Amino acid sequence: MFDIGASELLVIVIVAILVIGPKDMPKALRHAGRWIGKLRRMSNHFRAGLDEVVRQAEIEEMEDKWAARNKEIMAKYPDGSSPEGGAPENLLPDQPMEPLAAADEVPDADAAAEAAIKRAAPVKAAEHSDEPTLPLDPPPPGKDS
Repeated sequence: MFDIGASELLVIVIVAILVIGPKDMPKALRHAGRWIGKLRRMSNHFRAGLDEVVRQAEIEEMEDKWAARNKEIMAKYPDGSSPEGGAPENLLPDQPMEPLAAADEVPDADAAAEAAIKRAAPVKAAEHSDEPTLPLDPPPPGKDS
């Protein structure tokens, strides 16, 4: 916005020294610095307000899109239980799911329980396994920690 080069800045400084005087220059620079700080704070506050307005507008726009998409989906699939007007065919199971057998219906309930425990058992980490491991390098001499 303000394109001030080195030569223009030098002219401004020389004119300021001649008009204000070297004795009152620090006071004038402090006063100018305060004004510049106030202008920056106001512009940052204004910019933050504009950013918030834009963000709110984007959120409202996204909510409108989501509402329209939700209406479209609900119109296309009003009931999720049947493929004619419900869920897509690839989400419906081919066969109805059967319940798991009760413990008294399993021929060998103990063997089934043991197999389930083995499947759920955690795997030992390498440092806890029975296999021998390579020895670690000794610590460097002189470093006691």
